[in-house]
Amino acid sequence: MIRVRRSTVIDAPVAAVWEMVRDFNGHDRWHPAVSRSELESGRRTDQVGAVRRFRLSGGEQVRERLLALSDRRHSLRYTIVDSDVPLENYVAEIALRPVTDGNRTFWTWQSRFDAPPGQEAELADLVAEGVYSAGFDAVRSRVERRDRTRPATVSVAARVPVQSGAIEGEGIVMARHGGPGVLVPAAVQAPPPGPGEVRIRQRAIGVNYIDVYCRSGYFNLIQPPGIPGMEAAGEVVDVGARVSHLAPGMRVGYACPPVGAYAAVRTMDAALVVPLLDAIDDVTAAAGLLKGMAAEFLLHRVHAVKPGDTVLVFAPAGGVGNLLCQWARHLGATVIGATSSDDKARAARAAGAHHVIQPGADSLAAQVRALTDGRGADVIYDAVGRDTFGHSVAALANCGHLVSYGQASGDIGDWNISALASNSATVSRPNFAHYTDTPEKVASITTRLFDALVSGVIRIRANHRYPLAQAAEAHEALEGRRTTGSVVLIPDGESGLDSAGAGA
Repeated sequence: MIRVRRSTVIDAPVAAVWEMVRDFNGHDRWHPAVSRSELESGRRTDQVGAVRRFRLSGGEQVRERLLALSDRRHSLRYTIVDSDVPLENYVAEIALRPVTDGNRTFWTWQSRFDAPPGQEAELADLVAEGVYSAGFDAVRSRVERRDRTRPATVSVAARVPVQSGAIEGEGIVMARHGGPGVLVPAAVQAPPPGPGEVRIRQRAIGVNYIDVYCRSGYFNLIQPPGIPGMEAAGEVVDVGARVSHLAPGMRVGYACPPVGAYAAVRTMDAALVVPLLDAIDDVTAAAGLLKGMAAEFLLHRVHAVKPGDTVLVFAPAGGVGNLLCQWARHLGATVIGATSSDDKARAARAAGAHHVIQPGADSLAAQVRALTDGRGADVIYDAVGRDTFGHSVAALANCGHLVSYGQASGDIGDWNISALASNSATVSRPNFAHYTDTPEKVASITTRLFDALVSGVIRIRANHRYPLAQAAEAHEALEGRRTTGSVVLIPDGESGLDSAGAGA
């Protein structure tokens, strides 16, 4: 099963965007790939069950059926009935929501489908770029306000004079909210540190899904133009007054706001920056600090996993999921991984999952109960969100705990709490910042994390490394679910970094 997800921000109110895209038979008036479209059987354009038949600009014919439409949620779902393009079992969804003040629109377009062997990458690119990205651009050109100017690119040539005492280096600037292409190389500066600050020459930078949310505008943590990223490791250049736990030449790492990690040099608040042990190299730290800290508080603070527990982990081949599998097994739990492909299933088993399931013909709950003598899972770590939330609730044991810590497939939407009474379920939605917002909390979490790394309880794998200048490509791979383990950006001149330490 192939999954494609693209998102963007349109500089227009939700009502204006929705008016255009809710017309199930109106895409031939705005999408460049559609030359002609008509409804079958006299159905209304917003009537569930309506079938549209259209011709693509290349001559191919497609028939699609409207499965659901909600004016309240500004969402619609549809499926391909038959097509000259070999997209099999194709189901797609468009969802809009207001951004911050409601004057802009966050638009997600996603689908899942099967493809003939050997054509997976070609068809995934066709859907992502030829359909979704092209559609975003077409709607944007018709509905965006013309009185606002936003930079489409940031030129490295148009450099700001170096401030007195500042260090200059390469960086990545988010020119505007949107797809990976809004991440562009630019020169950045790190001024001398003020009181309570540290200046760092960064050796390796972590890429996390929260960076995608910031780039798209889903999380309002950065206003363009700005530098994304929340995790890096490197060496202290100098410190400001009132900084006593760091010193020049010390190796350090961090995983905390504010954003700004995609840079070779950085000046930032020193409070949540931590010294690194010699046994933990820079790449391992950048690949695993944020994910490792998350795994620590998920397993020890949000839900204290104990011997004999059955733990279900979604996305067990991913960065956090991989660590959850390793650590939960060490704690004596029986670990079940839920993933989407054979390759990722192998990675989940290598990470310590006792069982791996691939939800498909049999429901998730049925597979989990078959592995647990009908009991269900004591705790479920779900980073997927909307597509799996209901299935997770159904797979819990009585008095089980669902920890919903991510939403890769979208927001879970509205849930009636009375539905949890069927198995007396507990649901948590932890926020990383609330567990890591003081030096004392960070010290407690990283002490246990570093002990687990050095002792070999967990291993962090930086399976994907990109030059810092290729941050956009790293985001494309992450969103396209083409990664296992962690993704790291390496500034120019640091390509010789090794990861032979505790996390190798």
